[in-house]
Amino acid sequence: MGIFNAILGNASEVNIENVSKEFEPILIDGEIIEKAYKLIRDMFIFTNKRLILVEKQLVGTKVDYMSIPYSSIQKFSKESAGIMDMDAELKIWLKSEDTPISKQFGKGGNNINEVYKILSQHLLK
Repeated sequence: MGIFNAILGNASEVNIENVSKEFEPILIDGEIIEKAYKLIRDMFIFTNKRLILVEKQLVGTKVDYMSIPYSSIQKFSKESAGIMDMDAELKIWLKSEDTPISKQFGKGGNNINEVYKILSQHLLK
């Protein structure tokens, strides 16, 4: 089911122990991974300090790691999938940017709601 979800663009939760080992070199002292989601080739890594967005190239080994301190997020939105639109979309606006970061989730994937809730927990303290 995991491969099928990835093809449809549904995010799937990733084992924190595996992700912690992979990301250990870039985490600071006292930083802990709380949740991680994989969306085809991209990942959302939620730590107690920041959001890390990971984009892996389809071909090759190049990986882009974007660290976003929660304090840098100005607002975020979730657009649910509709009858004609098969994708749900998450947008994150950073304080220094006019254009949001946009990620597509497949229809029927409840993980967009989980990602939205985690962002809410970190930003609405």
